[in-house]
Amino acid sequence: MIDYEEELKKFEPCLDVTDAESAIYDRELTDILDILQEMLREAKSGRRMK
Repeated sequence: MIDYEEELKKFEPCLDVTDAESAIYDRELTDILDILQEMLREAKSGRRMK
């Protein structure tokens, strides 16, 4: 039978996953909320969107 507690103690994350996680979290990404906020600011200021 597998001892899950013992297996978890031996677990080490894959370096590729750790590197990818860092690259993803370190980037400044525009999401839909940022886009909607910009559209609202433009609408309030009377500017037209491109």
